Amino acid sequence: MKTHTTNYSNVFIETAEDCPVKTAEIPPEKEPKTAARREYEMLAGSPYRYTSDDVIYETKGEPKGISREEFFSKGQPCFRASALTKRYGWGVHSDAERKIAIYAMESEEYSHLKSDESIDHVKVMRNKKK
Repeated sequence: MKTHTTNYSNVFIETAEDCPVKTAEIPPEKEPKTAARREYEMLAGSPYRYTSDDVIYETKGEPKGISREEFFSKGQPCFRASALTKRYGWGVHSDAERKIAIYAMESEEYSHLKSDESIDHVKVMRNKKK
């Protein structure tokens, strides 16, 4: 069985050009928790602890009772399609070990990563078609 991945190495995922916020927001508390809220809770206090695959699986696959192997037997949307990056204003940095951390779009760290030419940059998918 082929295994797909959402992991990047040395990449900064910038917020969407049409992100509706000017400063990052914490996804709201709801029951059941949204995927964006679960992603935020995993990453906010644990920078560079998890890979993208870890977070995507624990927030989308595990709650449905799907094994990790089965979940990644099909391609899964990465953080370029996450509401955390598209709607709530968080950038995602993936280091050389493929561990990720989130940065608020108005933070100095975000600005530094956005201008860092030693890493690759990708933009989040737009919220609306042009």
